[in-house]
Amino acid sequence: MFKNGPRPLGATIISVAAIITILDPATLFAQHGGGGGRGGGRDSVPLICVHDCSIREGMSAEDDLKSFRRFIAVQANAEQRAAFAKVAQYTQIASDQLKDFHAPPAKVSASFPLSDRTTSLEQTIERARAGNQNFLTSLSSTQKSGLQDLVTRLAKADSELAKQVMAFAQIVQIPAVSSEQIGNSAASLEEKLGSFRAEQLALGREMGILPPTDKQEFAFSLSGASGAASIPLSGTIMRTAAEDGHNVFTLKLMADISDLQENLTDLIRPRLNRSPRCGERMEIRKATLTPLSPASLVVTDLHYERWICPPGQASPMEAVETDTSVEVKVTPSVEPNTGLHLVSEITRGDAPGLLRNSLLSGELGVTLRDQIAAAMLSALQSASDLKAELPPVARESATLQKVQFQDAGANQLNLVLEGQIQLSDDEMQQFASQLKLPQSAQEKPSQ
Repeated sequence: MFKNGPRPLGATIISVAAIITILDPATLFAQHGGGGGRGGGRDSVPLICVHDCSIREGMSAEDDLKSFRRFIAVQANAEQRAAFAKVAQYTQIASDQLKDFHAPPAKVSASFPLSDRTTSLEQTIERARAGNQNFLTSLSSTQKSGLQDLVTRLAKADSELAKQVMAFAQIVQIPAVSSEQIGNSAASLEEKLGSFRAEQLALGREMGILPPTDKQEFAFSLSGASGAASIPLSGTIMRTAAEDGHNVFTLKLMADISDLQENLTDLIRPRLNRSPRCGERMEIRKATLTPLSPASLVVTDLHYERWICPPGQASPMEAVETDTSVEVKVTPSVEPNTGLHLVSEITRGDAPGLLRNSLLSGELGVTLRDQIAAAMLSALQSASDLKAELPPVARESATLQKVQFQDAGANQLNLVLEGQIQLSDDEMQQFASQLKLPQSAQEKPSQ
């Protein structure tokens, strides 16, 4: 993040964590009994068993059907699956960060002091908790009713985690606190984080986001160079068909661009600020990025001056000086050869007279809209490059088909990418193996 000013392009590492679920529609439900049903009567139905349940004596066909309908009613939609994956991602990052507090001081980098590590951990857990609240808010009334016990348990785990984070922060702030005290408090926080994760997984399995243990389930983490902002990426992949020996998978990724939102001003300033001796001078005061699904809206506050240099006069003269605000609508699209593309247009410009015309239809407006789109694209391109993000075996067949901005709640913005990959049965096995490897090892032939 741009905490102390903008960073150079490519200087940031994307932390990418995705929960990948490969489901075969033909094996989604295990059915026991067939033909005429258990009683052999014409009105009976097969027993539909969800997850690892067993046939219970005395269950009627009506009970079976009721259980099946409940299971269908609480299933997560695509947006909930992606939101759940994002919470799981931040939970995993927080778990990894906690390991530093158990390490001996000699093994912890001196450039990353205790206060900074604590702040980073608190921010990651807060993002996990905020994402969890957004996820729970997205539940329909039917889902809330059918999942009441699990939702209550997760809410309790979330509350206990919040209390332990506060307790940990207080311990770390004690002057001359010992490593043992920090380690003990970190262990308690780790326990609460583990409970929080366990309740997440229980809810996810009940909603069909995570499969039962007899299905194929993968969690993987990748890293790569981003543009100029930290963009965590999460998503789901599901098999939809099998054609001519190839398995077709739909891919949906959710890029969390909240860091880009926070630092947009620093990102576009170098592209737009200018102060020539004669001509147009411009200084970007503030830029905000807000949802306008499936597009986004950039509102830029700037200071504008026009200076003229009369012939024979030593000093330039100021002709115009004003503060103004410009709205730029940015819409993502997919180009066949280049992938992600951003289309920008000025929708409003608050300025007097000729300056307003220049903003809405003149060269100044063209410069503003093009440079804002270019700055955003430079930060988003790496996250949208499926061939770079996926394991090697899936890169050749990966295609990006659709992209859009999405309102993630609380004025936060996501970039949603939808695509497709095709894998043979052998490639599916390689895909599963490569997901479990660090990205640096994925370029090497698998043993």
